[in-house]
Amino acid sequence: MSGLAMLLMRTELHKLRSLGKIRFGLPVFYFRRESSFDNPGAGFHGKQMRKGMAFVGMAWVVTWMVAMHPSRLLAWDYDYHRMVNQVALQSLPAEFPDWIRDPAVRERIAFLAGDPDRWRNLGDPTLRHVNVPEHFIDLDDLPKYGFTIESLSPFRSEYLGQLAIARSKNPERFPEADPSRDPDRTRGIPGLLPWRITEDFARLQSTFSSIKAYEQFGGTADEISNARANAVYLMGVMGHFVGDTAQPLHTSRHYNGWVGENPKGYTTNKTFHGWVDGGYLRKVGFQYAEISGQVRPARLVWERLPGVSHEHLFPVVMHYVVEQSHDLERVYQFDKAGGLSGEGVGGGAGREFLAGQIVRGGQMLGDVWYTAWKTAPKDTFLQSQLARRAGDSGPKSQVQGPKPGTN
Repeated sequence: MSGLAMLLMRTELHKLRSLGKIRFGLPVFYFRRESSFDNPGAGFHGKQMRKGMAFVGMAWVVTWMVAMHPSRLLAWDYDYHRMVNQVALQSLPAEFPDWIRDPAVRERIAFLAGDPDRWRNLGDPTLRHVNVPEHFIDLDDLPKYGFTIESLSPFRSEYLGQLAIARSKNPERFPEADPSRDPDRTRGIPGLLPWRITEDFARLQSTFSSIKAYEQFGGTADEISNARANAVYLMGVMGHFVGDTAQPLHTSRHYNGWVGENPKGYTTNKTFHGWVDGGYLRKVGFQYAEISGQVRPARLVWERLPGVSHEHLFPVVMHYVVEQSHDLERVYQFDKAGGLSGEGVGGGAGREFLAGQIVRGGQMLGDVWYTAWKTAPKDTFLQSQLARRAGDSGPKSQVQGPKPGTN
């Protein structure tokens, strides 16, 4: 970096620090759902730029970050999501397919935990339109649409249609958004996180059905390998969204400082989400080895909500999300008591709680993976196609994959 560029950068930093827009030496940017360069790897949940916040040209930011803090382009948020996937992998029982134990496969699944956040780096509004709402669900905004948890449709399109009807019937509750401040058209959507997890579970179930069919009915080595690769991708990416549910701030409009009436005097600081998601645990220090001893074996996810229909996963996911939302105020209480400061006596009090949330997210994810594999139905259509192919080509020309016992 040139001396002039360095001088300009230092001058800009001095201005931002004097305005209170600097924390820990890094410029902070705010979007609807935390995406600050105080925590560069933080999950992007942005709907629009916050009015009145500091803005610096993106080209300058990228140059500054690469030159000064290259390792911070993937900060704790990626590490957090990676740990959730690692907990889930550790939880899988011995009966789970052996190929999942390949070190390269496990690394791939852990790495993919960061993909849904990395998609935000493109900034394309059409991608953000589908990606942004899938990272959260503002449960406390559902009543103004006339919804209860029990009345929510498990079908994404039906739910979105119900939102549109509620807005048209009660326009006074839903002021029209300025299109220039809503380029990705996501304002007015309370979130799609439970739907994304439900749909990914079904995708993974289907993929496991395909794997079993290829392994047991004469699939080629390439077909089996590709089907397994599909499962690895789904498992890894799904882990990000299940991990989001383990962060209580992703279940409420109070995602980044308390909004509206605040009788308990909780923080309204607009750096709060980024600090909880990453800055705090970076400050107090946290490693995966500290939680690895707390992991239990995965079990059928239906056990979390006995008696529920197994038609789809939505009720179980909603039950789990609501459970996590009960700890929202606990996060704010830790902060109010100084337990999220990382300084002095009691400054690390929130550390155990946040570590526990990582474990909870990983355990839920492991249960979902295990259930998808265990309950994957027979793909009778694929089986019939494989049988017909075997009959047409003859047994000698069939290239066999791994033995069924390795599935």
